[in-house]
Amino acid sequence: MISLFWAIFFSVLLFIVFKYFSKYNINTFQAIVCNYIVAFLVGIYTTEQPFSITTTLQKPWLVYCIYLGSLFIAIFFTMGKTSQLNGVSVASVASKMSLIIPVLFGLLFFKESIGFLKAIGIGTALFAVYFTTKKNTTTIETSNFTFPILLFFGSGIIDTSIHFIQKTKVPTEDTSLFSSFTFLGAFLIGCLALAYQHYKNQFEFQFKNLIGGIALGIPNYFSMYFLIRALQNEKIQSATLFTLINIGVILLTTLIGFLLFKEKLKKQNYVGIALAILALVLVSF
Repeated sequence: MISLFWAIFFSVLLFIVFKYFSKYNINTFQAIVCNYIVAFLVGIYTTEQPFSITTTLQKPWLVYCIYLGSLFIAIFFTMGKTSQLNGVSVASVASKMSLIIPVLFGLLFFKESIGFLKAIGIGTALFAVYFTTKKNTTTIETSNFTFPILLFFGSGIIDTSIHFIQKTKVPTEDTSLFSSFTFLGAFLIGCLALAYQHYKNQFEFQFKNLIGGIALGIPNYFSMYFLIRALQNEKIQSATLFTLINIGVILLTTLIGFLLFKEKLKKQNYVGIALAILALVLVSF
């Protein structure tokens, strides 16, 4: 349960940091690339396992670090743009509604079983996520939903991939190293993209982007590390875990969006909050 709490806490910090990017006009992509090398260094520094390049290069899970790194660099950018263009709550709902993807994967692939109350709780959670961020608008512009839709599917694929790799490829003692080298893979791929921008004369580095990357990298590493640690707890099924994490993040980001960023809440948002609390209760049993 401690890992569950910290996974929620650091995930919420990510949305807060992204929100400040627009305030200080930080280049999202540059900060994201910097964040990954920071996350890698944090992981290497905090790991309790002896670190050896030679040994690590022989790990069977190393190839999956490149795969996840590619997804991270794309989806993290999408998350940042969604937070800036649509608000912190919309970014949260887009990524957290995707909980249905890893939940279904756990039920179908790993043959997990859930009781009636948990099933109702998961369904309630989806409604909670929707109503928590629903806004009254008379016209809908398709362009406004491009990033949230991409974020929905991308987040679901990432969570599902992490679940599968953790269950089948990564032993508990390698959690820190696996997390670190996944971020290193994302950093290397991001550097290629920045090199291309430089080639096209579209690259202009500013020191504040590095600061943004540092602010993002620390919670980013720990959010993934504690998610994997929570998934390693055999007492909690992944369907329950992903629901608790996503609803927890939704509640906190909505509250912070209201208190800190003055995002207005409407009646349906309060209905969503009530449903989220109900979902937490149902899933916890």
